[in-house]
Amino acid sequence: MENNHNIPEKYRAAVLPAYNPNIIRAIIGLKTEEREITGLKPNQVLIKIVAAPCNPSDIAFLQGGYNVVKPLPAVPGFEGAGTVVQTSEEASALLGQRVSCFTQDDGDGTWAEYLATDAKNCIVLKDEVGFDQAACLAINPFTAYGLFELCQRDNCKALVLNAAGGQLAEFVRLLAIKEGVDCINIVRKKEQVDLLKEKGEEYALNSADDFFKDELKIVSNKLNATFAFDAVGGEMTGTLLNAMPSGSEVVVYGGLSGKDISGISTLDIIFQNKKISGFNLNEWIANKSPKELQRIGNEIQEFIVKGDFETKIQGSFKLDDVKEGIRAYIKSMSNGKVLFKP
Repeated sequence: MENNHNIPEKYRAAVLPAYNPNIIRAIIGLKTEEREITGLKPNQVLIKIVAAPCNPSDIAFLQGGYNVVKPLPAVPGFEGAGTVVQTSEEASALLGQRVSCFTQDDGDGTWAEYLATDAKNCIVLKDEVGFDQAACLAINPFTAYGLFELCQRDNCKALVLNAAGGQLAEFVRLLAIKEGVDCINIVRKKEQVDLLKEKGEEYALNSADDFFKDELKIVSNKLNATFAFDAVGGEMTGTLLNAMPSGSEVVVYGGLSGKDISGISTLDIIFQNKKISGFNLNEWIANKSPKELQRIGNEIQEFIVKGDFETKIQGSFKLDDVKEGIRAYIKSMSNGKVLFKP
């Protein structure tokens, strides 16, 4: 193995002893413990983690409600950033590199001092991109990029975004502006509508308004918005699909409502060629070569370097304060990510 660092025998990590659908109890159960560093498998690297965020998918994981279920006790955390301090022979080119990483395998997650992961899960960082932004490079920007690929595949001219006040939606809008695609933004509060309009968004709808469904239908058909990216699920999926023109598709990539999809017009599915599909980031990444992922990672980093995009971060917490950090994030996700810094 290659090595340019004094690797300790043990490292500290946040550990989840049991899944719990009650998020408060799941948080209370978290512990900070020492784990042993074991030998690397072929094509693996060891990353000294500098920063790792908390995402909605991490919250769902703690509750046992995500599609990734690890053997317990488990170290949470699906993305992060740090420096490669040890590699297997096959991955020696990454030694000493600053990287962003993404992992959802059965191994430990990123809420730890060190992470052993496959080299293909690493994106080499540009010098101008700091660790805080790099820690949030994989999940939101890559999901936005993957979703927008679908829109480009079908040459759509307009799309619908719910949860439009979030940072993933912000990155989708950035890609849309670049390609001349109109966005219809859906939020839940008047203040969020006002904020989007201040940013220059012409179409910002409040789902709490009495006339929301009618307004969505009018605007969607006016712009011929044939794609919707749905982070909510539940009744909202049906509302989106029913309002959109013939031949439209709703792509579900999140379930913030916690409810099953409902309210879909049967006749629209039969006679208007409308459909619902799902987007799975893991599958999207698996279908990309390491070279393609690095190219996409470089493109995303360019937006950061130029100041066009920046992940909003509300605070940083030590691993020993992981419970406090998650509570802060849950209390106000709209204030930005929280980072855990070993």
